[in-house]
Amino acid sequence: LRDRIDWSPFFAAWEMPGKYPDIFEHPDLGGEAQKLFADANALLDRIIEEKILQANGVFGLFPANAVGDDVEIYRDDSRTEVAHVLHTLRQQAEKTGGQPNRALADYIAPKDRGVADYIGLFAVTAGLGIDEAVARFEKEHDDYNSIMLKALADRLAEAFAEWLHAKVRTDYWGYAADEQLSSEELIKERYTGIRPAPGYPACPDHTEKRMLFEALGVQKNAWISLTESCAMWPAASVSGIYFAHSQAKYFALGKITRDQVEDYAARKNMPVEEIERWLAPNLAYELE
Repeated sequence: LRDRIDWSPFFAAWEMPGKYPDIFEHPDLGGEAQKLFADANALLDRIIEEKILQANGVFGLFPANAVGDDVEIYRDDSRTEVAHVLHTLRQQAEKTGGQPNRALADYIAPKDRGVADYIGLFAVTAGLGIDEAVARFEKEHDDYNSIMLKALADRLAEAFAEWLHAKVRTDYWGYAADEQLSSEELIKERYTGIRPAPGYPACPDHTEKRMLFEALGVQKNAWISLTESCAMWPAASVSGIYFAHSQAKYFALGKITRDQVEDYAARKNMPVEEIERWLAPNLAYELE
C-alpha cells in the first residue's frame, strides 16, 4: 500500500498546500516539506517493521438493476429476491446544453431493459491498532508522531481503497482486464468506473452506509464498526460503491427540493424530518 499513497492530501493535512513532489521546490515550504516527508517515511518504516497498524477489508460484487432512482441488489443470479436496496438522489439544478440531471442509479442498467447488471460494495481500513499506538505516543508526550500516525493511517486507507479498486477492475470483476496505469494515472482516476462513498457529494446521505455494512457483514469481516451517527471506526476507513459503467463520472448532488426529499424518505421508509436532518446541507428550502 505504501507505493499507492497519494502524498498531496498528506501535505494538505499539515496545512502545506501544493502538489507532491512539486511542493519540495516551493520557495517557502520546500525545506519543511522535505523534512516532513522524511519523518513520515521513517514512521512508515516503523509501522511496517513493528506491525503498528493492520489493514483489513471486504468487498462484494452483486447482481443489480435500477428501478427508478433505486438500485435493487439481488441475493443471487436468479434475480428473484431483492436482498438490499441502494437509494440514490437526483440532481435538480437547471442544466444548460442538454446536460442530464444525474443520479448514481443511472449507471446501473434498468430492470425493465432485461440486462443483467452488477454493482460492487467495499469497506477497507488501515487503522486497526491505531488507538493503542496513539496512546503510547501520547504517554511519551510525542504529539508529533501521534498526529503523524493518524495522517499516515488516513493515507494508507485511501491507498488500500485505490489498490483494491484496481484489483476489482482488472481481476475479480475483470471489466478492465487490460488496464495498465501508473500510480500517477491511478491518482488522477484515469480508469473506467467510479467508487463514490455515502456521505460524499454524489451520495450525501451517510445512512446508506448501513445497507453497505449489512450487505458485506463489515463488522464481522473487516472489523470496522459504524456508529449511530454513521461514522466509521477506526476513523482511517473508506467504504463505497463500485460502478463499472464506461461513462460513470463523479458529480455533486447540489440542492434538492421538498418533493424529492419526501419521495426519498418514502422509498427508505424513514420520517421526512430525519432525512432532512441527514441532508440539511442539500436542502433547497428552509426548515420550519
